[in-house]
Amino acid sequence: MSTLKNKPGANGAAEILVHPAQGNTPAPCMLGCASGGDVRLWMGIVAQRGKLGLSNAQAYARAWGLITETNPFPATLGRICPHPCETACNREGKDGAVAINAMERFLGDWALQFHLPLSRLEDAPPGASIGVVGAGPAGLSFAYQLARRGHRVTVYERREQAGGMLRYGIPAFRLPKAILQSEIDRIVALGVDLRLNVAVGRDVSVEDLRERHDMLFLGIGAGSAARLGVPGEDGPGVIGGIEFLNAVNRGEGYGQLSEVVVIGGGNTAIDAARSARRRGASVSLLYRRTRDEMPAIASEVDAAIAEGVSIEFLVAPTSIRRDAIGPNAVMVQRMALGEPDASGRRRPVPVPGATFAVPARLVIAAVSQNVDWSGLEPLDTGTRAGDAGTLGDGVLSGGDMLGLGIAGMAIAQGRQAAEAVHAKLTGAARPAPPVRRASPARDVAADFYPARPPAQVPEQLVAERIAQPDLEVHETLSETAFLEEAERCFSCGQCHGCQYCFMYCNGGGFVRLDETQPGAYFALSLDRCLGCGKCIELCPTGFLSPVDAPG
Repeated sequence: MSTLKNKPGANGAAEILVHPAQGNTPAPCMLGCASGGDVRLWMGIVAQRGKLGLSNAQAYARAWGLITETNPFPATLGRICPHPCETACNREGKDGAVAINAMERFLGDWALQFHLPLSRLEDAPPGASIGVVGAGPAGLSFAYQLARRGHRVTVYERREQAGGMLRYGIPAFRLPKAILQSEIDRIVALGVDLRLNVAVGRDVSVEDLRERHDMLFLGIGAGSAARLGVPGEDGPGVIGGIEFLNAVNRGEGYGQLSEVVVIGGGNTAIDAARSARRRGASVSLLYRRTRDEMPAIASEVDAAIAEGVSIEFLVAPTSIRRDAIGPNAVMVQRMALGEPDASGRRRPVPVPGATFAVPARLVIAAVSQNVDWSGLEPLDTGTRAGDAGTLGDGVLSGGDMLGLGIAGMAIAQGRQAAEAVHAKLTGAARPAPPVRRASPARDVAADFYPARPPAQVPEQLVAERIAQPDLEVHETLSETAFLEEAERCFSCGQCHGCQYCFMYCNGGGFVRLDETQPGAYFALSLDRCLGCGKCIELCPTGFLSPVDAPG
């Protein structure tokens, strides 16, 4: 809150003094990043590389290094994340949010192209052994953060390859498996002992793991589909969305399909529908609310429609009709939106007498997923994990075990659990919780920045997508587009070196720093400040704000 001081002017009238302070308020994109990355900082390194004396390659490497402090999967998340950081972007109200996700993908792909290794931190004292159950995003993030701190980490994965839902629950046309594998390989290269085809309860017991390791982390995914709870669901021809995607990703069956009905409105439902289209099916997707309530990524819904998926909104299945072969139709009830439910969304309620049939030879249920505790029953307390994912003495968890969420959240939970373990084992201080107040749009002078629409991510033609089921739909930005997009960043709440404060300060209160970095270009000396407030008015990023005058 600003305090203005008065002094007599030349004509005896009171003159208002306004004195600046340098801020560094978190940008909305930083608080919106599910994996906890400092978006503004890594983007600023790219955008301000000339002022920092960095070549393009040096800026890319530094920016990628900052991303991987919290997220070892930038090329992966740059493809699949629903990018809540962009939803929060202050530029959205001007000409469209900065394409942060596409920029992260560019840096991730660039680092893979030039084989950049993940960085190590100082080694921890030897002795502790850490076990991880599940090589999905949460487990691998946890393993990465502890391995780079020098701990001995062993990961147990029941499948033949690592990646969890990233590998088996996301189609290749969204996430090529070679990209995912390359990012996993970098984590393993830090010294992680990855043991594949090892199922807890079959090949090793919970008791064995407790004896082998000082700490355990559970990162098992929600790989079990929830039931629809309608007549006709049991029997062949009805499959869960995750089960269907697993089979497709493993290359097992589902060559050519005919009439497919997908039930659900999340990303799994959309991925399953698009995968079925690529196998020749006529696909109908049924969702009980409207498009506005649909939890799937909006651009993926648009892609599904473009590829020929028919979406029926405000409908719910009442039964599955069968014949001698299997399902032949899904019986559907029209719905209307009533009062809000516990989620805050309006509850779907049946429209009396409004029912119809949708032809189906395969029904894919993608309404929700459950965690499979098979083999881990001794650790299943029947309750959700507590603070920091603690399940009991020496056991932590993350990812789907804390509730269904996006991969970025699972990566953040793995990192946070690793920080807690490292602090416990070494006595190191845990990182302070982030500041939760972001720099609001009103503090940013949007008119300072020339209007420029966001970068458009190139994509393959629909006919080519359908003809080549594993063809990646979206392409990586060109280097030119990437650099131009970096220039669109407002640098909300942080100095980006525009020099307006320096140029317009009559008292010389701003002094250039010899060593610069994003947010640090000028030192402020209030002893020289004349209190005119011109620098605050001119600062485009909201970095300068009025405060009490000295003395």
